[in-house]
Amino acid sequence: MSDTTSSEGSPSRKKRLPIFIGVGVAVIAIVVVSILTGGKVNDGNGATSKLVGTSVKTFSLSGLKSGTVEAPWKSHHAAVLIFFASFCGPCKSEMPKVAKYLRHHNEGSIRVIGIDALDSRGPAEAFVKKSGVTFPIAFDPNGTVTTGIFQFAYVPETVFVSAQGILKQVYYGAIPKDVLVRGIAALRTT
Repeated sequence: MSDTTSSEGSPSRKKRLPIFIGVGVAVIAIVVVSILTGGKVNDGNGATSKLVGTSVKTFSLSGLKSGTVEAPWKSHHAAVLIFFASFCGPCKSEMPKVAKYLRHHNEGSIRVIGIDALDSRGPAEAFVKKSGVTFPIAFDPNGTVTTGIFQFAYVPETVFVSAQGILKQVYYGAIPKDVLVRGIAALRTT
C-alpha cells in the first residue's frame, strides 16, 4: 500500500484548517449579526440606532387595505411605528399582544402605525386580521421606509418619534409590553 492510499479515510491537517477557519468566521458573523439585529438585550434605555436624536423624513405609503398612511409627525403628532411582516416568526407572537394592548388603551394624540415591510399584500392582510390589529397599517413592499428611511435589515422593530419628527428611541426585536408602555409615556413628555 502506498502513502497516498493509507490516508484516504481521514482528511489531513492541511485540509481541516480551512474548515476550522470557515467555521470560526461563520460563528463570528452570526454573533455580529445577532447583536446588530436585535439578538442583544435591548431594554429601550439607550441609543440603539445612529438615527436616534435626528430628524426623520416624512413618508406617505399606501394603506394595507386602502387609502394612504402618512408619517404622523407631518401633522405634529408623536408616533409609534411597529415594523413587521407576515413571514416574521417573532412578529407572530408580538403583534397579537401589541394589538390587544392598544385595543384597550387610548393613547390620545400619539399615533400608532404598523408598517408591513417587504411582504406580499395577501399574506400581510391575513396576518393583520388574525392578529386583531385595529390601528392603521402602511404597506411597504419595497422597503422604501423600512430599509430606506430607518435602515432596518430585519423586522420586528419599533420606533418612537416625537411630534417634531425627532427619532427618540428604537427597539430592535419583538417589543415587550412594558417597553412599549414606557416608550409611549416618554412621547407624552416631548
